[in-house]
Parts: sequence; C-alpha cells; structure tokens
Amino acid sequence: MTAGTEGGPRGWRAATRAALYGPDGFYRGPEGPAGHFRTSVHASPLFAEAVARLLCRVDEALGRPAVLDFVDMAAGRGELAAGVLAALPADVAARTRACAVELAGRPGGLDRRIEWRAEPPERTTGLLFANEWLDNVPLEVAEVDPEGVPRLVLVGDDGTERLGPPVTGPEAEWLARWWPLAGERPVPDGGEAMTEGEATPGAAPEAASGAGLRAEIGLPRDLAWASAVGTLARGLAVAVDYAHTAGARPPFGTLTGFREGRGTTPVPDGSCDITAHVALDACAAACPLPGTRLLPQRAALRALGLTGSRPPLALASTDPAGYVRGLAAASEAAELVAPGGLGAFGWLLQPVGIPDVLADAA
Repeated sequence: MTAGTEGGPRGWRAATRAALYGPDGFYRGPEGPAGHFRTSVHASPLFAEAVARLLCRVDEALGRPAVLDFVDMAAGRGELAAGVLAALPADVAARTRACAVELAGRPGGLDRRIEWRAEPPERTTGLLFANEWLDNVPLEVAEVDPEGVPRLVLVGDDGTERLGPPVTGPEAEWLARWWPLAGERPVPDGGEAMTEGEATPGAAPEAASGAGLRAEIGLPRDLAWASAVGTLARGLAVAVDYAHTAGARPPFGTLTGFREGRGTTPVPDGSCDITAHVALDACAAACPLPGTRLLPQRAALRALGLTGSRPPLALASTDPAGYVRGLAAASEAAELVAPGGLGAFGWLLQPVGIPDVLADAA
C-alpha cells in the first residue's frame, strides 16, 4: 500500500526510510548511533563479552565447525562485532568469520577481520545477532478515526500528521491478528495509570469506537526478520529490542524520536532517530521454528554469566584495585540487567538445526 505522495504528506514508513537511510539520513552521519542514544553495546563491554559466550555455546552445539560465523545486524560502527572478537578465546576467534551488516559506510580503524556488508551473507553457520535493528525498520502507523475505522497516518517533513486512507490488504490482516484496534480494545479511563511498558497517552479515546487509538503495523519487521533468519543454514538467530507482545500492546503506540541522548518528537527530516517498539511475538511467528523462545534481557544475560553482584567486601583489604574494578563491573552489569531499563529488553531466540543453548535461562 502506498500512502501519500512524494513531496507531500506520506505514510510513516516512507517518511522514516528517507529520514533514516536516505543520502542525508540520520544513520549516514559520522557520529553513528552512539552519538544520540545508549544501547547495551555502548553501556558496557560486558555485553559484548556475554554475546561472545553465547557464540561459544553455539560453537559447541554446532560441533566446533571449521568456520564459525558471527553476523552483527545493524552494526552501527562495528562496536559489537569488534567487542565479540576481542572477547573470544583464541582458538574460537581463529575460526570466527565476523560480518557487520550496516547501510552506512565502513568506519575507519575497524578491525580488518570484520567484513562490512549492506546485506547479511547467505548460508552462514553460527550466530546471527540483531541488537536494536528491528525497532528502526520503517513501518506504517494506523489510527482509529471517529467512525471506528483504522486509517494510515500521513506525516509531512515537519512532523505534522493527518489521517489518510483506511488500512487494507495484508496490513489490515496484520492488525487484525496482532494489534486489533477499533471496537476490540478496552477504552481506558483517562485518569487511570497505564500499565508498565505502555506509552503515555496524550488524551483518552474520544468514543467507544476506539477513536484515537494507534498501532504500528509491524509487517515489514516480520518480513525483514524472516529474511535474515533465512540466511542462517545452522546456528542461532537472536533479535534484541524494546518489545511488546499480544495482550500488552500500548494503546497509543510507541513511535518516538531520539536526538543527542534525549527523547524528542519524531520528525522525519533526518535530524533525529525514529523508532518504535517491536512486536517480537509477530516476528517469531513469521518464521516458526522449533525451540523459539522469548526472554527478557535480564534472564538471558544472567544465564550468560552477568548478575550485577558486588565483589566480596574482604577483597577491599587484600586487593583494593581489584575490588574497585569489581565494583565498576558490577555497576555496569546491573545496568544491563535492570528490570526497568536495559534488562527489560526482549530477546527473541530462534535456533536453526541446533538445541536450545540458553536452556538455563528462565
């Protein structure tokens, strides 16, 4: 479905694609994502070390192949791929073929062992890891009009919105299955608090028809994820992102912007990041595989050795420097597993031809 016309208001999918990935788009800038927001990769090297341990588990499940692939989707400036290579045991690193997948150009000074590509390679064997990729896959936004009809939201380059045509076809089918709107969601009282993870509403719905309710139509993300997983011959595919699942969809959507470390109104002019949380359950169903699991990041990272526990106080007397380093590491780990922060991210794990390597995660 094409919404809007070139040069005028258009659907959020086309507007976001141009704003983020066009010639002068947000992600083409030299500072990269780290210049505007903090991901788990940027929060601490402990995250890359945990991913390296996950890659080692995949390696064992694969029987230690001669070539072990690590594919970093939406690699930013290659920070995760470089960190994983640095954290691997020497014998595993020697067999690892690292690939960073990113539309922006290769950054200077990146480890030469890391291949830089715009698309993931085919028929890989190992770990495909997508940290905060799917939330930036552009999608359409729908809003219910006063008659109870879900319509596409059109947006101008200045961020001004208006309602467009009704949602039809595969996008309407996706909404009906994964994020039903008009007449099918309870209308919350404007004075009631939203549940954890829901967007804060600007106003209560106008009528029982659901007028004003919004949803992000995640079909492009489902297709993008299924395509990425399809490149994996054997191994594990992992998507990590802000997420929600059926039964807990935010009634007013999650579309937002980020600029220089702060949340802002999403304006599709290339000046800010534009992101929306991911319906990871829909992504999982797009390529159904045995052993598929959804976990919070805190559970996944704890299974990979990150607990946030402080070092024993006795260490302060016997090894003061080691105690200080242990405190710093504990603080960084605590941020990565914090229930109200990065630890609440969703992990979608889909094994391809191997057993569950995070069976100890709960």
